[in-house]
Amino acid sequence: MARGSSLLVPARLRAQVVKEVLSILRDPRSRMVVFAPPLIQLFIFAFAATLEVGNVGLAVHNQDTGRWSHELVARLDAAGFVSEVHAVQSDGELRQLIDRGEAIAGLNIPADFSRSISAGESGRVQVLVDGRRSNAGQIVVGYLSSIASGIGAEVDREATAPLEVRHWFNPNLVYRWFIVPGLVGILAFFSALMLTSLSIARERELGTFDQLLVSPTSTLEIIVSKSLPALAIGTVLGLAMIAAGVVLFGIPFAGSFGLLLLSLILFILSVVGIGLMISAVSKTQQQAILGAFAIGVPAVLMSGFATPVENMPLALQWLAQAIPLTHFLVIVHGSVLKAMPPADILSNLWPLAAIALATLVAATIFVRAKLQ
Repeated sequence: MARGSSLLVPARLRAQVVKEVLSILRDPRSRMVVFAPPLIQLFIFAFAATLEVGNVGLAVHNQDTGRWSHELVARLDAAGFVSEVHAVQSDGELRQLIDRGEAIAGLNIPADFSRSISAGESGRVQVLVDGRRSNAGQIVVGYLSSIASGIGAEVDREATAPLEVRHWFNPNLVYRWFIVPGLVGILAFFSALMLTSLSIARERELGTFDQLLVSPTSTLEIIVSKSLPALAIGTVLGLAMIAAGVVLFGIPFAGSFGLLLLSLILFILSVVGIGLMISAVSKTQQQAILGAFAIGVPAVLMSGFATPVENMPLALQWLAQAIPLTHFLVIVHGSVLKAMPPADILSNLWPLAAIALATLVAATIFVRAKLQ
């Protein structure tokens, strides 16, 4: 009898896995929802989600008629991030352009600007920045400082630059090299989270959850059957997006594919555990979707995708270490751009394994409580 029962377990498990896969992929519309949106979002967000500043307007009040003020205005007009340079005749007109949002910054060039430079002194320009767009304004100030430094180097050709800057891993500062690997983690995170958070809630709405209550299926079999399809789909999506980043966006891949694949599997497993917990406590699919977003959005914001974790308060830094996306972003960025050493990958891999174990054990407890 014991042997017969042991033979029935793989058959039951296989049947449940097939049922879960069919419930996701049987409908053509469901297949489109699972696979198409993450890939489409990758292409859209790769261009839309950027901290680079471009196509901005500048206002210039040039009170100087000398060579260097004209050189400065010409360089501003030729800068790639500037869409239009508005020439104004007064400080009031300059401020109005900033107030209306037509210019992100205004430059007030004094009448003695060129004369001061020709006399060997430092020419000074007042820059007014729109503080409502603080991040973009700071970036624009950096661009303007670079232009001013170029003019300073031309004035004093014998002067040596105090710093020689070289950008490792991303020599041309292509922002997509940073943003696309991060999007891979975020989109794989939400895909696996949504698939698993809807699994048990869908059974409740369809009335098939009651059949599980009277079946000989164990809690472990339910967890495994609902985890494997999401794990497989999430892993395939993650690999497809990484391949798209390398092939279509030309992002270099310098790390270990094996370690990245292992990291991706552990990452998806940890997300599956979170999704199953959400699904176990949700009575409807609508509740499951709201629960997934309630957990997913803060997880993305605290993962270090947009702002460094080190900039957060200490309590939030500790909380961020419990988010699987935090560790996966470190691994995927390191693997893609700089061939992160295996020891550094393992230092972020074991937290992923610990989070996956904790979430899957917690999901098992939650599901068992619902089956009793």
